[in-house]
Amino acid sequence: MITRLLLSLLLFGSALQAQNAYKSPYSVKFSFKEEELIGDLLKGPRSNWKDYASVPFGEWYNPSNERRWTHYGPAAKHFSAPTGLASKSPQWSRERIIATGMRFIGYTYQHHHVPDWDPPAEWPRDKEQKSPVGKGLDCSNFTAFTYNLALGIKPTGEVKAQSDMSEAGGPGPSRSIPVKRIELPKSYEEFMTTLQTGDLLYIKNTKGALSHVVLWVGKIGKSPDGTPLILDSTGTGAHDSNGAEIPNGIQLRPFKRTTWYFTQASHVLRIIPADS
Repeated sequence: MITRLLLSLLLFGSALQAQNAYKSPYSVKFSFKEEELIGDLLKGPRSNWKDYASVPFGEWYNPSNERRWTHYGPAAKHFSAPTGLASKSPQWSRERIIATGMRFIGYTYQHHHVPDWDPPAEWPRDKEQKSPVGKGLDCSNFTAFTYNLALGIKPTGEVKAQSDMSEAGGPGPSRSIPVKRIELPKSYEEFMTTLQTGDLLYIKNTKGALSHVVLWVGKIGKSPDGTPLILDSTGTGAHDSNGAEIPNGIQLRPFKRTTWYFTQASHVLRIIPADS
């Protein structure tokens, strides 16, 4: 048991060191000032990570919840719509999605509902989890939580069910919003003209099963070689424009012709409508 714990600590330390050492060549240029876009996430109730779950923080690690929650931890609460959302443009909403998601860059890939859920060593571990236990989100819980925190729109965190949704809860509890399905563009170049910032792009695995989802960054993404960017939570393996391996977890990544984001793409869902 002690040997296993020491090994886990060593792996976690190595993973954290790699995350901290990585310098991404990618960035995002927003058309709104930070205070206007995510001021309420920087200070105020939406900035307090202890208030992100459907139960009080004091109950997060209560042993009585271990069997019920397992490694997923507590469910996220359904956030209200941000103040003044009805008067905001679709472009503001789209950029707010990306700005919100980028606040979690560096979090590792974890099957959690809430990003700051950090289960004790004695809690059940996901047998399919390859990265060391810690704070983080998996792909579909990341997209669900980002939409929820940013706009009060709360999709399911289960990737297949999320990919099939025709509506999502919100903005805020007791409401719903239609979700538009968009079939894939016919060419790589058409992705850049068809998809919009904040769209959800779903990916199949090599067996043809729906298995992944990313946020499309779109025109506001900036890369040295002009490659379009996506924002997602996944494992290691992708390399950036400098040839460096992009760490596990939530990161900006390139949408290249040769990556599974393009070759295994399934379809797109659009929650934020186009500009009128």
